[in-house]
Amino acid sequence: MTQVTLEAVHKTYDGGVQAIRGVDLEIGAGEFCVFLGPSGCGKSTLLRMVAGLESITAGDLHIGGIRMNDVPPAQRQVAMVFQNYALYPHMTLYENMAFGLRQARLDKREIERRVQDAAQILQIGHLLDRLPRALSGGQRQRVAIGRAIVRKPDVFLFDEPLSNLDAALRVHMRAEIARLHREFGHASAIYVTHDQTEAMALADKIVLLRSGQDMLDNGSVAQIGSPMELYHRPRDLFVAGFIGAPKMNLLPATVLACRDGCVVLQLDAGVDGERIELSERSAMPAVASRVTLGIRPEHLLTGRMGDAATITRRVRLVEHFGEHSYVHLDGAGNGESLIAKVIGHSHVRPGDNGTFSIVSTHCHLFDAAGCALAQPAPIFASTP
Repeated sequence: MTQVTLEAVHKTYDGGVQAIRGVDLEIGAGEFCVFLGPSGCGKSTLLRMVAGLESITAGDLHIGGIRMNDVPPAQRQVAMVFQNYALYPHMTLYENMAFGLRQARLDKREIERRVQDAAQILQIGHLLDRLPRALSGGQRQRVAIGRAIVRKPDVFLFDEPLSNLDAALRVHMRAEIARLHREFGHASAIYVTHDQTEAMALADKIVLLRSGQDMLDNGSVAQIGSPMELYHRPRDLFVAGFIGAPKMNLLPATVLACRDGCVVLQLDAGVDGERIELSERSAMPAVASRVTLGIRPEHLLTGRMGDAATITRRVRLVEHFGEHSYVHLDGAGNGESLIAKVIGHSHVRPGDNGTFSIVSTHCHLFDAAGCALAQPAPIFASTP
């Protein structure tokens, strides 16, 4: 069981380009950690530093309690699965999976045992005598994973391994990777993706990275936590806007009043006099201050619900997906649509005026600097 620790890790390239700044992270033994973020945020760079394929400019990396900054990649007890499979085209699947073990001069019988065991787990035992060109994309990815498994590493590293697969195969292979991690629970896993659906489905822990000027001001890490922590308790507007598909609705507003744990807001956009009251707030903004109200699409409920606050908007578009529909509504005041998630088939049509109730205790509030104001106790359900 191996723990991975990064302490104040920085990466700066020639010319002063800073790719990673001030990453402090602990990945527990057997934990599945996902590096998530937009393109250019440095998630692959961070993974490659763990692998030893990129040098660390400053800070320390420990694997299993041993400092690894200057340890060659082959001696780090890590195995990496790449986006492009990186299989030798002239070798059979067996030879591809056995190649690294032969380089390490393992006994032939041990190589045979490891390759056959991995092939059985991956359900590719009947393909071992084939060349990579005779395989589908999913089968090639299984071989790439098998090549990592046979090494029996302490840490598995996945660099966007599903990006080259079609949508249906990505879903299938995502489930396979989750199953494999459970079977090899002794090994930690670090997985890089820009796809938040993959991150939410696979991760025990998500490390959400920033890019650009946000990174330079605040460090690379936007927030670290479980998928549900990032979804239900985003630290700031960047996290709120990145996590969730569709993302959280963000509505600019002004604070009208604060009393008895309640905040009364005047929305910038909407019908005249449209106000929202949020209850059970533990942190109160200043009256007349500018804030942003955050509402997940599933917390905009069709019609009027008792005393709940409501918003009324013109319907722009309705997307039907069978088990739910997405209703796009006129303005949030920031040039974007509001989106409501409706269970089942929505009967509203473009051009209609739709009224939606707001689940007050599920709402998020961000101050003028974009930082989240304290909310009620954690909520891990999508309905009130």
